Amino acid sequence: MRIVAATNRDLKKEAHSGRFRQDLFYRLRVFPLDIPPLRERRQDIPLLTANFIKLIAKKMNRPQPRLTKAQVDLLSSMDWLGNVRELQNTIERAMILSQGPKLDLEALLTPNPGHVRPSESLVSENPQTVVTRDDWKRLEKEIIENALKRSDYKIFGESGAASILKMNPTTLLSRMKALGLKSRAR
Repeated sequence: MRIVAATNRDLKKEAHSGRFRQDLFYRLRVFPLDIPPLRERRQDIPLLTANFIKLIAKKMNRPQPRLTKAQVDLLSSMDWLGNVRELQNTIERAMILSQGPKLDLEALLTPNPGHVRPSESLVSENPQTVVTRDDWKRLEKEIIENALKRSDYKIFGESGAASILKMNPTTLLSRMKALGLKSRAR
């Protein structure tokens, strides 16, 4: 038997701090592969997308829709905080909603007026302005807090914060935990 496990955490740190069992860490760490997040390897997005379209079309017993260069560019411009799984879910959602030979991604990825927008405090026309990692985290926290307030702190479901942010609910919960945000009871 061979086990392949993946995580977005540094298990070595987690094991040494006591938050992850050391014996399990050493059993799993036979051949570690450190894979950067999808936003750091955008060149993989077209190939992954084509593969997901092929697999999902087969699963749905439908012809493969065409993917345009503009759509590939749009997908490649996204940050994909949920990494490959978020990309796959987006493609599957687009396949479910699309009619005809063209994949309708624009409706899923183009923000509409009802979506939460980042605050203007970090957005600047000045090319000399640099947004730091801390600024980025503050912005992400603000966006998630706005979505939580808008959804009355509901995370799952059609009107939940994850749906508003167009992300997987488990990814949202993970980001909330990393940013120190708690879900409030309604």
